[in-house]
Amino acid sequence: MQASQSTAQSTVDPAEVAKFEAMAAEWWDPNGKFKPLHMLNPCRLDYITSQIAAEFNRDLTSDAPFEGLRLLDIGCGGGLLSEPMARLGATVVGADAAGGNLPVAQVHAQQSGLEIDYRHTTAEDMAAAGEQFDVVLNMEVVEHVAEPLRYLTACQQLLKSGGLHLCSTINRNPKSFAMAIVGAEFVMRWLPKGTHEWHKFITPDELVALLEKSGMTPVDRKGFVFNPIAWSWSISARDLSVNYVTASTKP
Repeated sequence: MQASQSTAQSTVDPAEVAKFEAMAAEWWDPNGKFKPLHMLNPCRLDYITSQIAAEFNRDLTSDAPFEGLRLLDIGCGGGLLSEPMARLGATVVGADAAGGNLPVAQVHAQQSGLEIDYRHTTAEDMAAAGEQFDVVLNMEVVEHVAEPLRYLTACQQLLKSGGLHLCSTINRNPKSFAMAIVGAEFVMRWLPKGTHEWHKFITPDELVALLEKSGMTPVDRKGFVFNPIAWSWSISARDLSVNYVTASTKP
């Protein structure tokens, strides 16, 4: 684990980091505090893999379709996305400002026979060090940072020219308050109370504007929709009312 020397000004919110460090040991428990992410993960992976395959002309039916691609999973947590990306052949760096997550991620990767470079660092520090990636995964992070534009600008700097940035977050409206906070934290108790702050949620139009200001070109956006009857997630081209994801490229 590489410790970060805070050379660049960070957008990390220490209170947000502390919340996730407190839950670190539960990352790989499908019925634990990260149950919503485990449920959402197949849907997220479907979107991520299809976007990377389309952008870099890769055949997902081949043995290691992402071989030769350098990928950053920023806010990697316990490695729920880093591991499948490594299995698909990508060279993966998993970075998280919450250092408590990383021993969990490292042990699980070793048990799974995967080589993943996990680092306790920030997007800003990696950008300042001149790191470059073909793909940056930025999933469920932007709603937890102090300054979204500065954070996304660091993500843009981490991309090679022609690189792909995938960013998911939560819309800000009454429905998202009801589902992501009241439903997930108070009714279902999937997440500890206070995990999310509604005023930090970002609408799709706001995120597109931020991505453009950071120097990226948004090329796609879709919704992740939860069906409480089927108890499953799906991708929607129309419903971005709660969880959604965007794809952007660096010109």
